[in-house]
Amino acid sequence: MKVMRTTKPSFNRRALAIQAMQTAIATRAKAKLDQAGPICIYALCETLGVPVRFNNINMEGMYQRGVPSRIHISARRPLARRAYNCAHELGHHVFGHGSSIDELREDAKAQPWEDPKEFLADTFAGFTLMPVVGLRRAFLVRDWAPETATPEQMFTIACEFGVGYTTLLTHLSFGVNMLSRGRAAALQRVTPKALRMELLDAVTPEPLIIADRHRAVPTVDAEVKTLVLLPAGAKAAGTGLEFVRDVAAGRLFRAVKPGIMQASVDDWATFVRIAPEAYVGLAQYRHLEEDPDE
Repeated sequence: MKVMRTTKPSFNRRALAIQAMQTAIATRAKAKLDQAGPICIYALCETLGVPVRFNNINMEGMYQRGVPSRIHISARRPLARRAYNCAHELGHHVFGHGSSIDELREDAKAQPWEDPKEFLADTFAGFTLMPVVGLRRAFLVRDWAPETATPEQMFTIACEFGVGYTTLLTHLSFGVNMLSRGRAAALQRVTPKALRMELLDAVTPEPLIIADRHRAVPTVDAEVKTLVLLPAGAKAAGTGLEFVRDVAAGRLFRAVKPGIMQASVDDWATFVRIAPEAYVGLAQYRHLEEDPDE
C-alpha cells in the first residue's frame, strides 16, 4: 500500500500561537514591563535571572538549562537578529524546554516550524518583542497604516522594536494579522541595500538604524560602524557618534566608539548605547567604554 505524504502540521499551530502570546504577556508583566513599548531583550533576560553571553561562534543561539540557565548568542549575526535569537532562546527557557542549539537558519531544514518547540519559541519571540498594542501605536502615532506603509516606513518601525525588516513583516502578516500576505511578500522583495540607498541616497555596506521623533523608547542600541539616522538638526554629545552628513530623511551619524551617548534636538532626545563591533562577553557589559589604560 502506498503511503501518501502530507504537509499538514502535526500540532495545532493556532493553539500554540495563543499560548505563546499569553506567555509573552505574562513574561513582560512578571518583569514589570508594559504591554506596548519596545523592550531590551537582554535586560528582560537579566531581570528573569537568565544571563546572556555573546560568543564568537558560527550559530544562531543556544539555551543552556541549569542553575542558573544561560543563553548564548552568536556575535557574528546582525544586531537585530541577535535580539530576536535571544528572545527565541528565552522562549525555550520560559516553556521549560531542555538545552538546545539553534544552528544557522540558512542551513536548517526547509520548514523549521514543523517542530512545535521551535514554533512556540519563535512565536513567543515575536509577541515579546512586538506586542500588538505597541505595533498599533507605532503606526498610529506616525499616521501610517501597515497595508499602505512604504518599505522605508516599515524599516523605521522595525528599528523602533529592534527587529529586522523581514522579521517585522512576518510578524505583522502571520502573527498579528495586520498585513496581508500579498503586501508582505511585495515588501519583502526590497533588500536592505536598496532601503539604505533610498534613505541615504548612496550605496553603503554599513548597517543602518533609524530613530525618529516618534520613537517610544528612549534608547537606541548600536555597535561600532553602525550608521544611525536621527532627526534633522540632531546633535550628539561625546565622541562616540561621528557626524556623517545631512540627508533628506534626517541627520546621519556613525558609531565609532563604545559607550552611552546622548543625542538631542529641540524637545527630543535619546541615548545611543554603542557596543564594540561583534562584541564578545556578557550582554550587560556590552556598552562599557574602553579603558585607555588597559
